[in-house]
Amino acid sequence: MTQVVPLVEKIPPIGGKPGAPLQKPEEVMGDRAYDSDKHRMAFSCKNIPTQFARKRTAHGSGLGIFRYVVEQTIALFHQFRHLKIRYDKRDDIHETFMTIAEAIICWRRFVNLTE
Repeated sequence: MTQVVPLVEKIPPIGGKPGAPLQKPEEVMGDRAYDSDKHRMAFSCKNIPTQFARKRTAHGSGLGIFRYVVEQTIALFHQFRHLKIRYDKRDDIHETFMTIAEAIICWRRFVNLTE
């Protein structure tokens, strides 16, 4: 929870046309763990709107549909035994296996769409 602001600050700016101003994230979403005035004010000072689920409120904020996509993607990576538990010490080797897994996942989706 203490690293959410530095994490968002490390997102590289999105470039546009030459000479155009660089863009910041459109919105930051999070679950109840990030619901604090400190987090909201940190993003408010940077003019980044937040959508955090409120503590002590009923479930059903609607953020689950976005969370499902992230969890599904992580589950797809866990289909590959080599990525389930990281055995490599070097980052470049692990990143290569991640890239191969991404390509295989995309290929499987493409084949399923064309059938």
